[in-house]
Amino acid sequence: MQTAHTPSQLFKALALAAAVIASSTAIAADKVTIMVGGYEKHIYLPAKLAEGLGYFKAEGLDVELLNEGAGVDAENEMLAGAVQGVVGFYDHCVDLQTKGKYVESVVQFSQAPGEVELVSTKHPEIKSMADLRGKSLGVTGLGSSTNFLSQYLMVKAGVPLGEFTSIPVGAGTTFIAAMTQDKIQAGMTTEPTISRLLKTGEARVLVDMRSIEKTKQALGGTYPAASLYMPTDWVEKNKPTVQKLANAFVKTLKYINTHSAAEIADKMPKDFYVGDKEGYVKALADGKSMFTADGVMPAGGPETVLAVLSGFSKNVKGKTVDLSKTFTTEFVKNAK
Repeated sequence: MQTAHTPSQLFKALALAAAVIASSTAIAADKVTIMVGGYEKHIYLPAKLAEGLGYFKAEGLDVELLNEGAGVDAENEMLAGAVQGVVGFYDHCVDLQTKGKYVESVVQFSQAPGEVELVSTKHPEIKSMADLRGKSLGVTGLGSSTNFLSQYLMVKAGVPLGEFTSIPVGAGTTFIAAMTQDKIQAGMTTEPTISRLLKTGEARVLVDMRSIEKTKQALGGTYPAASLYMPTDWVEKNKPTVQKLANAFVKTLKYINTHSAAEIADKMPKDFYVGDKEGYVKALADGKSMFTADGVMPAGGPETVLAVLSGFSKNVKGKTVDLSKTFTTEFVKNAK
């Protein structure tokens, strides 16, 4: 015999059903897709580390990390609306504003590029950036941050654009192959690719930007690099989700600053070591100081980036850029 439901019971059942639907909708709203400009690179380590430590899930986020070897391609995916954010270099936020697109760094991961200009040991005659006139320089992609930095260093050394060639060779194995086959005589890359080429003796360091001090020597100031950047209008419309992302990443940066390179390496996928865990840990220990402790944009950093981009880029030179719109500290300052 069926039990008759009173109006109040029916109302409670409907309210419960509505609450279940609302909660599942809230979970769906917190699905975020982030494109990383090569998540095996040390410079972008906070992305995979936050995932490995379970910090996204702890914030109630469903974060999908997609891998893309060059930051410029990741940026294009974001502008097309395919992803909500990019883990890439802050300099894209400055560059894009000159093209009428407003994108901002929400969490600033690093205060140095973590990049090195390597030169092939087949070319002992190359002793400075000026000696790369007429040579082929490897970059991750055309329009990428490695390309920006290479162009700046060449122009600063007195070699105009057009008197050297930028070759997109990605990172890791493809970069190494290009250098060993002499398709490039020098190139801008990151760890763990740097250590792999130094270990085999195929390359030597020409310009080192892995520490704050050496970055200041090369670029004239602190250079905020790896970050989580997102379209400003998306950030404005999704503040609770952005705050959760900031919470997860600030916790991750604190973890990096309070744990050894070996402890951090243990949280990373094993294939990131490329068969040399010891080398991976050493490179991480040497470069760990590039990460910020709190995700806050370093003072004076945006001005250095603008000066570097203005040094060679026709897009940026002479343009008015409102640097205050290229980053926000609102979320990292409120991070729990």
